[in-house]
Order: sequence, then C-alpha cells, then structure tokens
Amino acid sequence: MMLSIGNILDSAALTELRAALDALTFVDGRATAGWSAAEVKRNRQAAPSAALRALQEQIVKAIRDNAVFQIAARPKIFTPPLFARYGTGETYGAHVDDAIMGGTRTDIAYTLFLQEPQDYDGGELVIESTSGEQAVKLPAGAVFLYPATTLHRVAPVTRGERLVAVGWIRSLIRSAGQRELLFDLDTARRALFAREGKSAEFDLISKSLSNLLRMWAED
Repeated sequence: MMLSIGNILDSAALTELRAALDALTFVDGRATAGWSAAEVKRNRQAAPSAALRALQEQIVKAIRDNAVFQIAARPKIFTPPLFARYGTGETYGAHVDDAIMGGTRTDIAYTLFLQEPQDYDGGELVIESTSGEQAVKLPAGAVFLYPATTLHRVAPVTRGERLVAVGWIRSLIRSAGQRELLFDLDTARRALFAREGKSAEFDLISKSLSNLLRMWAED
C-alpha cells in the first residue's frame, strides 16, 4: 500500500526544523548506501551528531503520533531517519532498499517532505510497479509511505533544493497485503462509529479486526 499523509509537521515546526538542519554538517550520501546503490546515489546527508539525534527523535515522534499512520503502518521499530539534501543535478537512481538495516527488517519506507514543491523543480520520488510509475512530490510537512520492497528512484533536481527526511519501519504485520486489509477495516469501522456511534455492526467489525491482528501480528 502507498499512502500520503498531510500535516505531519506544521509551518512553525518546519521553519524550526529547517533552521536546525542548516546548522548541521552535510556529507556525501553514498556513505550510507549499499555497494550497488552507491553507484547511482548523488545527494548529501546530515552527518552523525548529538544535534542530529535530537532531530531524528523529533521526526519519529511526529510520525508515530499520527493516527492514520498508526493504522496504516502498525509500526514496531523505526530506524533513525536520514536527512537528505538534493541540489541542482543531484539524484538517486533506481534501487531497492536494504532488507535489513541495523539489525531491523525494513517493511515500509517513508519520505517526509520538508521543502515546498514550488521551491524546486524535479526531485520527484518515483515508485516503479507492474502498473507503471508513480511520481510523488508532496507539500512540506507531508509524508509518503510505500513498501520498502519496491524499486524506486529520485528524479534529478533541476532548480532549487529538495530537502527530505527518509526512514524505514519494521511493522508488526509483515505482509503489505495484510496491512492494507487491516487499514481498510479500521478506516471503515471508524467511519461507521463517527456516523452511527457504537452499534452491533461496529462491534462485529472491531472483533474481526482484533482477531486478524492476533492472527497476523509478529510481536
């Protein structure tokens, strides 16, 4: 399942975060790429520091606290997010994310956009699938979730600068298809509750959702 979630960060938080990132040192992004991905990666990433760790914790908390994210991802473990800059001519060619990062299985990838789309040209996140390509470029503060199993790339930036946070999640639900089914059921029962309140139908859907979670979750 691929999903866009807006307003993870508001304008004040974005302004503060961008100022904090400007104070960090950015280095060649190939240092964190696998041996084959390094051949096609051209960007810059924030170097490790105490200040970076604080920003990483801020991003993880903001994403984790979002209710839609919770029912879409069913997160168990977050990897520390990377902050990446792409200037004119920088890009990241087609690649698949490492299956294991820091001892954690990566089920879901996310990109949190930190720069407004009108501030740069190019730089779309392009997801490849059997149905074609999907190009994603969201407003600042929005996050895009997608299966870490996909081939994807970042189109070259031709003007301005692309600024993002990217990270990976181990889900309690390994299967992308099962996560989507649970998301649909949870979304439907919440809509039913909002429209009609607690009912026999709401209870039945809730029972099925809970029992599917028990059946599929890897805790």
